[in-house]
Amino acid sequence: MKNTRFTRLAWLPLCLLALPAAAHEVPDAARERLRDGNWLDYLWTGAEHMLTGYDHLLFLLGVVFFLQRFGDILKFITAFTLGHTLVLLGATFAGVQVTPYYVDAFIAVTVMYKGFENLDGFRRCLGVSAPNLLVMVFLFGLIHGLGLATQFQTLADRSDAGIVGKILWFNLGVELGQVAALCLMIVVISAWRKTVVWVPLSRAVNALLIIAGFLLLLYQLHGLVHAQQDHHAEPPASVQSGAAEGWHSHDGGPAHKH
Repeated sequence: MKNTRFTRLAWLPLCLLALPAAAHEVPDAARERLRDGNWLDYLWTGAEHMLTGYDHLLFLLGVVFFLQRFGDILKFITAFTLGHTLVLLGATFAGVQVTPYYVDAFIAVTVMYKGFENLDGFRRCLGVSAPNLLVMVFLFGLIHGLGLATQFQTLADRSDAGIVGKILWFNLGVELGQVAALCLMIVVISAWRKTVVWVPLSRAVNALLIIAGFLLLLYQLHGLVHAQQDHHAEPPASVQSGAAEGWHSHDGGPAHKH
């Protein structure tokens, strides 16, 4: 009975791999909430964004997967938090914007990287030692922070006099959501280690991290291609303004007025 209970808990991390492909789409409800929202709205939205951002969660799962000591968990999560906090604050305040598809594609690569590193892929496949993990987690935190900053700028007006406070409350919400997710992951993984299926399932889950990251990468690249095609398909601004005045074109020919 005990092993059965732990085995059921063991499958919870795998649920992260089955979330829909909309990690960074900003719901209309969130936009409405923050249009004239207070600090609590920004706090809630930050937590919501982290808890529904499955690419962030998959990476965090990979980071804490083999960590057992509280000191190690704190060290690595602090490095990740410091990285994404610095970029969230700096990029948002400076108005730095990057096409979300590029950022999310790189985040997908970080998920693949952590699964590969957890499987000792550098030594087994490449014959080299893995890069310093603490440094890599910090650097990947910078990328994840850029993703957060890109999304935050779709929610808030950067010219707002209170933008700094809103960024801080949003970031605090992100951290609270991250802590909640990590607590669940650590409890489940700790229970998982006590089962007889720990070794094979740990390999399977990290292999799934690589697969999930690869699929996320393809999804983002597919979205990027379609976004570029839609952009090039838009008529020139002069034609768009002409259409508003009754101008019309046929079969790609010159516009004419009815």
